[in-house]
Amino acid sequence: MSLRHDSLLNKHFRETRGQVRGLLLKIWGGGFLVVLIGFALAWFFIQPAPPRTIVMATGSQEGAYFQFAKDYADFLRNQGIELELRPTAGSLQNYQLLQSDPQVDLAIVQGGTAPDDVRGASDIESLASLYFEPVWVFYRGDETYSDLRGLRDKRIAIGRVDSGTDSMAMLLLGENGIDASSGATFVHVGGLDAMRQLKLGQVDAAFFVTSPHSKLIRELIGMENVRLLSFDRHAAYARRHPFLTSVTLERGVIDLQRDFPRSDVLLIAPAANLVATSALHDALIPLLLRAANETHRRDGSLLQRGRLPSTEFVEFPLNESARMYFDDGPPFLQKYLPFWIASAVDRGKILLLPALTLLLPLFRVAPPLYRWRIRSRIYRWYEILRGIESDLRSQADDDTLQKHATTLSAMEGELDELRSVPLAYMQEFYNLRLHVEFVERRVKRVLRDTESKTPSEDE
Repeated sequence: MSLRHDSLLNKHFRETRGQVRGLLLKIWGGGFLVVLIGFALAWFFIQPAPPRTIVMATGSQEGAYFQFAKDYADFLRNQGIELELRPTAGSLQNYQLLQSDPQVDLAIVQGGTAPDDVRGASDIESLASLYFEPVWVFYRGDETYSDLRGLRDKRIAIGRVDSGTDSMAMLLLGENGIDASSGATFVHVGGLDAMRQLKLGQVDAAFFVTSPHSKLIRELIGMENVRLLSFDRHAAYARRHPFLTSVTLERGVIDLQRDFPRSDVLLIAPAANLVATSALHDALIPLLLRAANETHRRDGSLLQRGRLPSTEFVEFPLNESARMYFDDGPPFLQKYLPFWIASAVDRGKILLLPALTLLLPLFRVAPPLYRWRIRSRIYRWYEILRGIESDLRSQADDDTLQKHATTLSAMEGELDELRSVPLAYMQEFYNLRLHVEFVERRVKRVLRDTESKTPSEDE
């Protein structure tokens, strides 16, 4: 019996060293391990991290879209995102790439140029209208035109095939009855080529759709023997086509020193739009819109300053992240943290609900479990005391009682050395000490009684 007590006591003494700290680590460490495993599993089911590289269709390298896209790329590069630019013939090809090339994520397109089969596409979303780009019609000669019908029998440059200029020119000319049957000849050149042919007299008129900040426009508006058409019926065009807006190019706004234009000019203008596939990662939308805002606000506008970028002239369903951006501004975390850190935190917060689901039961179960474990350790001391008292009742021999006395003395010493008992369990601790002392006194009393009886029996 004594050997059993010794082995149990030694085992218990070993376990009580650092028991509270070890127990806490087991309970809470195990709980947090479960939470981490839950995090890891849930991480696979949330949206993946944003890609490091995205591709934008831009239009020709000499055009405004490409130049603005380069500014976007500089902004995004500072945020750790590489924007790859894909030059194209223009807006129509941009739409084609968005639908046919899975590598192309977004594009700048001219308002009003979406083909019919694209308008109903469910995989293209609008992010913003960026800026007004007027329809410029320059023509040669001294005669003043205030209407496209004056070009009925002219040779007209209408832009490159599949460009937004081509699409817009054909729409406006067609509505005015200008086609091959009216004596007009359409030439598919645009940009610098169209300007050169107009300057050399190889075409009588040329269409351009671009920003008033374009160097091309500044050169054309100062060209000798070339005039800019003013759309007297601008309101009618805007009424017929919601993507068109009436704008006024005030006298001298292009060049005050040379007084270009020399009078107010009435123009019609679609808005350049930023569109994307529905597969574009949501976290990149606010970043792209910040790039657009910084680029176009900095660039300023000679036409209705401050109105764009906005959601006013979009032609496809507005992306939900873009809507939130224009309603509430950039995401809170992206205002104060680098993009990749903000993105990781934003993805991580989605895991908060499953984490709470796992942690709440842990918080409820841990305290009772902790109390039970502490008390079970105390009860194991009482198991030793009960065994000793059982031997006392059965009148064990002196050797056994002496070993019990040694055991109780060791127990008392161990209890004196304990420093990690939680305050909530001090009552049980002191009760145990009293009971150890009580049993120890009984054992010693029995031993003394035995020793006092032994001489008289010998006599």
